[in-house]
Amino acid sequence: MISKIKMLTKKMMLLAMATVSLILSSCDEHKEFPDTAMKVGHVVCTDGSICTLSDAKSNKKEPIAVVFHINQDENGQGQGYAVYLHELSPVMFADSLGISQGTSASLTAYDGNKNTFALYDAKDVHSPLAMSVFDLWHDHQSAYVPSVAQMRLLYAVKGAINHVISECGGTPIPSSPDDCWYWTSTEVDGMQSSKAWLYSLESGAMLETSKLQAHKASPIITLNQ
Repeated sequence: MISKIKMLTKKMMLLAMATVSLILSSCDEHKEFPDTAMKVGHVVCTDGSICTLSDAKSNKKEPIAVVFHINQDENGQGQGYAVYLHELSPVMFADSLGISQGTSASLTAYDGNKNTFALYDAKDVHSPLAMSVFDLWHDHQSAYVPSVAQMRLLYAVKGAINHVISECGGTPIPSSPDDCWYWTSTEVDGMQSSKAWLYSLESGAMLETSKLQAHKASPIITLNQ
């Protein structure tokens, strides 16, 4: 009986030693891998790559935009959005009134890209706003004017990305009430022929405005990797 107990004890000790050896082996083989996931605050470079600002500097790449949203919503486009380092000079939404330009007029849709193309493609009315953003396409990025919903996303994280924008030499998102109103690409529902929405990146407020007024815009791009 005693010999059986000794044999059982010996087997248990051997099993325990094997388990410890396996754990130690697993620890020895553990390796740290760099986190390459796209994050808010990363920069988009002229070659299309997305990385941290420090990586862009070390690899002598030129940033043109900063990631401000990672899509986790099936209603969002692409993998996320990035805002250009520089805003557009004040321009009119349209050069005449009386014609709807075909945007969705939705306050919840992430459809700035479609809206901007609708402005460009509208018949019998010219959009200085759409034309000014299309001039940015020489960077091989399909820039567009954000919708109301996309401006809300940008406003929500301005505190997290402003220092990156500044470090890149860009124009920080305003935190003062002076000169803080920006065009969205969203027409006002029921008044599409004459008004579109302005958005305050200082307060998050909205203002329906005549399309003939000149205001700035903060162009963005959709990220597809």
